[in-house]
Amino acid sequence: MEQLNSYIFKSDELSNLTLAQIVNKIYSASEIFEKYNIDFCCNGSKLFSEVCAEKKLNADAVIKEILNIKPISFSDNFRFSKWELDFLVDYIVNNHHQYIRDSIPKISFHAEKVISAHGKNHPELDEVSKIFSVVYKDLKQHLLKEEEILFPYIKNLSKVKNNSAKYERPYFGQVSNPIRMMELEHEAAGNDLFKIRRITDNYKIPVDACNTYAFFYNELKEFEEDLHKHVYLENNILFPKSIELEEKILSENKF
Repeated sequence: MEQLNSYIFKSDELSNLTLAQIVNKIYSASEIFEKYNIDFCCNGSKLFSEVCAEKKLNADAVIKEILNIKPISFSDNFRFSKWELDFLVDYIVNNHHQYIRDSIPKISFHAEKVISAHGKNHPELDEVSKIFSVVYKDLKQHLLKEEEILFPYIKNLSKVKNNSAKYERPYFGQVSNPIRMMELEHEAAGNDLFKIRRITDNYKIPVDACNTYAFFYNELKEFEEDLHKHVYLENNILFPKSIELEEKILSENKF
């Protein structure tokens, strides 16, 4: 079988790249990383070879899967790293932030139904629900901080770059300060969702599960995977490029 992504990477080159560098070039590689529980969002700066060694994975076998994976036609047409920052911010808010806001009430509702019907035989469901409730509360505040404080500043940086706005120094000093906090909150949410993955044995649907039970687990899995892509865009593209742009503006204008 022809390696679909070999025109982008050769196998020996891929092993020396970071997880983020791989996903930047082959966005559909994120599916393979999800399969092996490889954290390409919060740990995007880690070398692929290093992660495979830590997880005791056959790096050559994983590389083969990445090189042969069918591209995600919609997502792989995106070149997130080439987008203007204000456009990327709007994409994250309209796509990923809105997904969180839409999904959380539905998942919480299904959690209550499943616990009511199956909680006696599956006590782990109560723990899953409690952890997801924490994720919900934390993310609710997290999204507000990004949308009301950090993102408007980043969008203004983009306008300053294009000479359509004047630079104003923010009260938080430098953009790296709120970014550092957002990254810590990303890590906390990721850790909580990983606990759910572990408790549910990778969202394994029990033999006595009803349709709602199965749907609930599939919702949780989809939610986690979307958050990984969401955090990847922020941690590995939006945030580094924002820091770089701010430094450039400050150095050129000596504010």
